[in-house]
Amino acid sequence: MEEFNSMPLKEELINSLKNIGLISPTDVQKEAIPVILEGRDVAVRAKTGTGKTGAFVIPIIQKILENPEPLSAIILEPTRELSLQVFGVVRSLGKPLKISAAIVYGGVGINPQINAVRNGPHIIIGTPGRVIDLMKRGVLNLNRIKFFVLDEADLMFDMGFIDDIGYILSKTPNSKQLMLFSATLPRPIMQIAEKHMKPDKRIIIVGKEEEITASGIMHLYTIVSGQMKIATLLAYIEHYKPTKCIIFTRTKFGAEKLYNVLEHYGLNVIHLHGGMTQSKRENSLERFRGGTQFMISTNVAARGLDISDVSDIINFDAPDEPRTYVHRVGRTARMHKEGRAFTIFLTNQRGMIGDIERTSNIHMQEINLDTSSIDQSKFKNYEADFYSRSRNYGSNPSRGNVRPRYPSYRRHSYHGR
Repeated sequence: MEEFNSMPLKEELINSLKNIGLISPTDVQKEAIPVILEGRDVAVRAKTGTGKTGAFVIPIIQKILENPEPLSAIILEPTRELSLQVFGVVRSLGKPLKISAAIVYGGVGINPQINAVRNGPHIIIGTPGRVIDLMKRGVLNLNRIKFFVLDEADLMFDMGFIDDIGYILSKTPNSKQLMLFSATLPRPIMQIAEKHMKPDKRIIIVGKEEEITASGIMHLYTIVSGQMKIATLLAYIEHYKPTKCIIFTRTKFGAEKLYNVLEHYGLNVIHLHGGMTQSKRENSLERFRGGTQFMISTNVAARGLDISDVSDIINFDAPDEPRTYVHRVGRTARMHKEGRAFTIFLTNQRGMIGDIERTSNIHMQEINLDTSSIDQSKFKNYEADFYSRSRNYGSNPSRGNVRPRYPSYRRHSYHGR
């Protein structure tokens, strides 16, 4: 088995990797790290949960060790949670090596972040909105950046950050090394690569090109009326007994209501959505990582999060589009483990099943769940409320696509988060 010490990495970096339990590189790290160390631009497509963060953090730290200058690298992330996650990896690896980092994102006070940037860290990690804010205040100058990482690039596109990314890139030197990492490489992302990357760039596809979800995921679904969604969810939990499970809802309202239902039902549950304060979101994540069995989440709050040992993903609300399904189910079966993904479709959403199967190149298996043992009197009022709101969504019956009244990815809703 190949180990990091077989790569051209400094001994102190290899020791830092060992200290956090990393001995052998994953497939994406084997492919990407040597190319990045050569100094070439890369666009890397790899499934979620394959170690993409290490694939760019490790070579960047290696290069900064060789020439440690302030503001050498910037890593853009679509959400604050992802920024915090990557910041944690950079800090764990870099602190013993005296490689410093600062994290910048919206939703919290800006003054501590201004001070952190003015201290001249080697690496900046942050969301596009807050990065632009700091640039326009004259606090953050990117004219000496050597390494630029666009992480979770397809999520950036989904969330409307393409113009922001273009603006930030325009303020960086042409000589920088550009690294783009994504679970999928749709046309707009490849256009960025063509426009901003050098001619000798490398496009790296890890795993089978037609695979965009982990092969260890069992994809299950059922079709029910709106009044039966909660009973169906509880029947699945009763039958399959998830050990660690993320349940996705479409809206903050839905996450709050379902949290109240499941807590009242006696389940060990927390919730996570963009309407919560940052401290509450971080507390929810820590509790989930620490042993809470169920986490109810909206898309934006849990995108790209690396939470180990998630056995099940439940789409209580079916995703708005197939690519959202890919990112949701990517929270399970990480690092070659196995997992289940279960989706509850309403009767007018049948057309979504084929869309997801074709886009994700998967087969979804229909299951029938026995709800007779579920005491629906405990949540009858909640069920009526859910059903009433679900009927207010616009729909196209021919395709079964249910469109929420408020678009999932409206640019200004998440700007700087």
